[in-house]
This record gives sequence, C-alpha cells and structure tokens, in this order.
Amino acid sequence: MNEAEHPYSKIKAIIKQGKGLTVEFKECNTALNKDIYETVCAFLNRFGGELLLGVRDDGVITGIVPECLHQIKNDFTTAVNNPQKISPSFYLSMDEAVIDGKTILSIYIPESSQVHRCNGKIYDRNEDGDFNITDNHNLVSALYLRKQIGYSENTIYPYTELADLRPDVIARVRKMALLQSENHPWGAMSDLDLLRSVQLYRKDFQTGKDGFTLAAILLFGKDETILSVVPHFRIDAILRRDNIDRYDDRDDIRTNLIESYDRLLRFGEKHLNDPFYLENGQRISLRGHILREVISNILIHREYANAFPAKFVIDREKLFTENSNKPHGYGMIDPSHFTPYPKNPSIARLFREIGRADELGSGVRNLFKYCKAYCGHDPQLIEQDIFKFILPLTGEATPQATPQATGEDERTKKIMNYCLNPRTREEIQEFTGYKDRKHFRLEILQPLLDKGLLHPTIPDKLTSPKQKYYSAKKRENL
Repeated sequence: MNEAEHPYSKIKAIIKQGKGLTVEFKECNTALNKDIYETVCAFLNRFGGELLLGVRDDGVITGIVPECLHQIKNDFTTAVNNPQKISPSFYLSMDEAVIDGKTILSIYIPESSQVHRCNGKIYDRNEDGDFNITDNHNLVSALYLRKQIGYSENTIYPYTELADLRPDVIARVRKMALLQSENHPWGAMSDLDLLRSVQLYRKDFQTGKDGFTLAAILLFGKDETILSVVPHFRIDAILRRDNIDRYDDRDDIRTNLIESYDRLLRFGEKHLNDPFYLENGQRISLRGHILREVISNILIHREYANAFPAKFVIDREKLFTENSNKPHGYGMIDPSHFTPYPKNPSIARLFREIGRADELGSGVRNLFKYCKAYCGHDPQLIEQDIFKFILPLTGEATPQATPQATGEDERTKKIMNYCLNPRTREEIQEFTGYKDRKHFRLEILQPLLDKGLLHPTIPDKLTSPKQKYYSAKKRENL
C-alpha cells in the first residue's frame, strides 16, 4: 500500500492520539514482542484497531532495524495464519512507512465476527490494554453473544443437519483450497471438522445448543434449505441493452454462494468484452479481475437479513450492482481515505481460502486499478443502506465482438478436444504454448476447472504428481 492509500499523516495522527481501546504500540526493534499476538486477538474480539510496530508506549518512534524488517514481517504473517497461535486464524497485512528516517509497520486489525483465541486463551480489550478472560464465564458468554447479535451470518440454526448441506460443494471447496495450498489442513478434515474449523458450526450461547450458522447454510446449503431459512434470497442478473423495458437475458439465481459466484461469472463473461491487456509482460483478463471483485463484493458483503434482492445489471452505458448493506459510514468511497470493515467475515474467510477474495480492502484498490484500464473510467462505490457499484462502459468495445474474445473461445475448444484423453498440466501448457507455469495455472487451467470444463483424474489428491485432466466432453460419454 503506497503513501496515497495510507498517508503518513494518518499514522502520525494515530501516534498523537496515543494508546487506547483501538490503538496499541509495540517497540519491536529487532524482533516481535511476545505479547503482540495477544493484542491481535483482543482487537479481533473487541472493536478492531491500529497496531503500530516500531513505536514505544509513550509514542516515541524508535523504528525497526532495517536488517530485521523482512524477518519480522515473515514471522508475523506466519503466526496469524497459524491456528496453533491465533484460532481461528485471520489474514492480516502490514504496511511499511518511513517517518523521520525510521521504519515502522502499521497493521489494521478489523473487528471479527468470531471469537478468537491466542495460544488457547481468549483475550479482550479495554482502555488499559489486553486482558485474559478465558476463565470468566460471564465475560466469555457476553463476548459470544455480542458477536452473534452483531453479525447476522452467525445466526445459529440448531435443527439444521449435515444432510441439509451439499457434500459435493464442500468437496469442491476442499479441492479449491488444496489448489491454493497443497498442504492445506482441510485436505485431511471430515466435512464437519472443516465447517467447525471456520466457525460455521458453533454454539449458541443464548440457547446452549450447537448448530450450523447462516453462513454455513448460504455457502453449502441445498437450495431448499437456503430458501427455507432465507426465503427472500435471490440474485437477479440482467442484461438490458436492446429491450430496455424488460431484458435481453436474465439469470434468477437462488442457490448456494459457491455456485452463485460461478453463474454470475458466466453471465458477466457472456455479455462483457475482454480487451487485450498486459501486466508485467503477461496477458491478464481485465474482465476477469473486475468480475472477481464485483461478484465477491455482492456475495461477501451483503446483509442477508435484509429482504432486498441483490442485482447485477449490464445495460447500454454501464455495469451496476446493488445489494443490501449494513453501512459503516455513508457516501462515495475514496480508495485513498477509507477504512475497510468486514460485513460477513466467516464468508469472506472461506472465499479467501479458495482464492476468490484477497485481504480486506484490496478489492476496492483492485477495482479502481483495473476499471480505469478497462474502460477509462473510475468506478463509483456508494456506501449506504443499499450498497451500489457503478462502472460506465462508454469506453468499452462491442461485447464479444473482438478477435481476442473469439480467440479465447477457440483456445478453450482446442484444449477440451486435446483433453479427450487425460493430459498432465505440463502437456496442456506445452500444447497451448504458455511458458509461465503460474500464469498458465491461474489464467488458463484454474478457470477451466472452476467452470467444470476440465476435471482432475485424481480428485481426492489434487497435487498428485500423477494428476491429469480430462474434458467435460469425455465425461459426457463415460
């Protein structure tokens, strides 16, 4: 994050404010303070906060020794993603700043919808610092209740059973996580253990009963389960270019969030052009990057207790979306002066684990970056009770009319025909002429797997050196 996105003046203002309920300083000159993770845990459990490393308790900037900076960053990132240290783990990023010639690290920690533990203990925050409440039953119960009431995704449905969820979708999510990290712990977990690990099955401290949360049902529920629990759940995808009174194309989506993402992505790919664009010497899909952020925003940040239907609309002049929202501020979002706030952290975390979302706040920065390149306009993101995203399309070419789009369709057909006989990743990559393995996996292979056009021959061990892929055409003939 650069200075424009996180001005030094803001850091100086935080230091001037001094330590308190939402501000903490740690000296960390050559290594991380041992109690830093207790502070992270306490901020997650309370209201969130700003953690500055390289600053003394009295606000004096001492700085981090430059030779130790890389190791400190690496140690922190490893620890907060380790469930043995912070449970459940939580992705956080560090921003580097040099003030008065001294390097400090700034970490924004949002409030979490879950109760977190550090080394097995529960910490909360007050004006005096972090305190261990593990053995105080009243304070722990109050903390759980506050989290459950504040986030509708945590609502527990004790009579929902594992049979009311879709095991095929859970299996697919497990495979997607393994594609992101071959040693992902979900690979060795049962379905119920996986759901427990991300707090989608938990205890209701009002009734004392255990059960699946609303987030679990939205992510993995059978269609009838979802509509029984949230009867108003719907996402309306509409194309309105010629028939502006009704629509030219429409998809009425009422299914789990994993497949809702797929259907919205297919709808956007069907009706939006994808101009040629290079980033760092590699061709990337601007359309794909924009749709990824827009669709993730609709699904992750929606307030599902509100009956307002989500909308994804493409018309002659713009792409715009609307979804119900629990706002933390009102008005236009400025990417250089905004504080990200998690709306459904459990849903967001699962999307990050499967590669469909990044760190909190990165989506806004990505949208401004890629939308400008896509059509020459900045998007509008309007925070209010109904969150709105608007992207003018006046600089965009006619949908699906460019040779690039046709070329992508031809490439997909060739790959599917080539994979009528199972092929390794190396064989497919060589066949398509791509040199960069990472780019091929992310931009070519993974989208084909996500769309169900290719299938792994060893689905239970995606990272197997014997793994091959075959096309949907072959599967239809089996």
